[in-house]
Amino acid sequence: MSDPNAVRQSALDWITRNEARLSAFNERIWGYAEPAWREYRSMAAYAEILREEGFTVEEGSGEMPTAFAARWGDSGPVLAGFSEYDAVPGNSQQVVPYPAPREGLHPYTAGHTDPHSVLGTASLTAMLATKAAFAQHGVKARLKLFGEPAEKVCGSKPIHAAKGYFDGLDAAVVWHPWPSNTVTGDIHFGAYWSAVITFECDNPEGWVDPSLMPTQAAHAVARCPGSLDAMCLMYTTTKYTKEAMFPHSGSWTLNEFVLGDGGATSDNLAPRFSQIQYSWRSSSLAIQEQIWRVLANNARSAAMATGCKAYVRWVTKTRVGLPNTALTALTWENLQAVGAPTYSEEALAFGREIQKNLGLEPMQNPFIPTVTTLTTPEENDKGLRRTLAGWQTHLSADDYVEYSWHCPTVRLLAARPRLRAPSPGYAYPNWSYLALGGLPAAVDPGMFVAGRTMALTMVDLATKPGALEACQAEFRDRTGGGVGGTEWVGPLLPADFDPPVDLRWPEYVSTPRGEEWTFPTPRNGTGAGEPI
Repeated sequence: MSDPNAVRQSALDWITRNEARLSAFNERIWGYAEPAWREYRSMAAYAEILREEGFTVEEGSGEMPTAFAARWGDSGPVLAGFSEYDAVPGNSQQVVPYPAPREGLHPYTAGHTDPHSVLGTASLTAMLATKAAFAQHGVKARLKLFGEPAEKVCGSKPIHAAKGYFDGLDAAVVWHPWPSNTVTGDIHFGAYWSAVITFECDNPEGWVDPSLMPTQAAHAVARCPGSLDAMCLMYTTTKYTKEAMFPHSGSWTLNEFVLGDGGATSDNLAPRFSQIQYSWRSSSLAIQEQIWRVLANNARSAAMATGCKAYVRWVTKTRVGLPNTALTALTWENLQAVGAPTYSEEALAFGREIQKNLGLEPMQNPFIPTVTTLTTPEENDKGLRRTLAGWQTHLSADDYVEYSWHCPTVRLLAARPRLRAPSPGYAYPNWSYLALGGLPAAVDPGMFVAGRTMALTMVDLATKPGALEACQAEFRDRTGGGVGGTEWVGPLLPADFDPPVDLRWPEYVSTPRGEEWTFPTPRNGTGAGEPI
């Protein structure tokens, strides 16, 4: 039996030796800035480095072209993590202390916000360090790193779960960049559902009887309202009925986005095709169902009034998070052992330059204090509880929750710097947040705190007597017997779910005019989905 402390030290030593290499990898992913479902270069970069390090990589896992499933080891407990790498349209910014979208592209192209470049690289760091330590000391374990695209629409994890990729996992160690350094305790994130509603006007000729007109000129006949009016009715009706979907408690949200259409040059013809995406998040699956019932009814009524048919393509359905206090405690011990990030003068000077360019007095330390201190899980829960209704157990949404129903799962939070406000209520512009997210001196400290903490936790799960067993016993208790137990909630998507990769998500393409945005061709028909 290997000495757990020696295995831990080997993992930490590997990270120290490889920091420069992994920092450069993070910069590479940040520079790609590929949006949801279109992370082709990012996924390829992960597959390349994982294969170099001895992992077997399945590209396109779950029928998702930009997802992957990497595996190492042939026996022992199965320990998992995931990398995300999608960017967000409308958040383009260079690494400079003033507003500057990326040159040569539309100013509203994609950029990393949280940033997922850092999230993915820290998880990669932890997995590679753990594998190197296990190989050096002969520790028997199996490691799995999943590449999870489209996180901003909670896209891939529910699909991986539905298609069996999380079956047989023994524990999952995951994280997210945050304005503090802590571990998620009892209060986890809630459910996120998203659907694209399509209106098709497939028979505009049947709107009126043309014999009622004394002329056969088609342009003189009353035009069918068509899909654009249907979408506008859907939008307006949902705004009216939003007040009646659920009481104003529980911090639930509903947001919409209009997907692009190529009909702008069809002049006076009835619009044939329109799409609007709705995404909603709440603290329970029952509330999610209630909101969907109202949306579906609104879609049917809008279609009926405009000579259209209504369809739905589900983008995602997540569950809510399941705590595991044993794994939280283990991870918190390791976060304390690693310590909070510290920031170099380069990072601090960049923050001061941002403040100066905004007309503010530069601060000696421009970052908020919580990014260089540790916050206990109990303190973190207490802060979250202040914003929740008394009956509420979850808030917001994030698809890491999918892992928590297949194995004990912990969610580490480690810092990425935020600027200190000069006065209460002051809000920095978004570009400053984005610029800091691409500066290695600003993001590397938190990224490697996360990588080290997760690596130590995985080492403990495989080598520390009783650690994994305690986590799994709690998982069985909370689910009424484990996977399939009396309190267990299974995947909400069917196993044969068709990933929505062919919907009209924006992406970078090369044209005779250069690199630009475009929309893809659907895989089946118009891509509208099932009738509502």
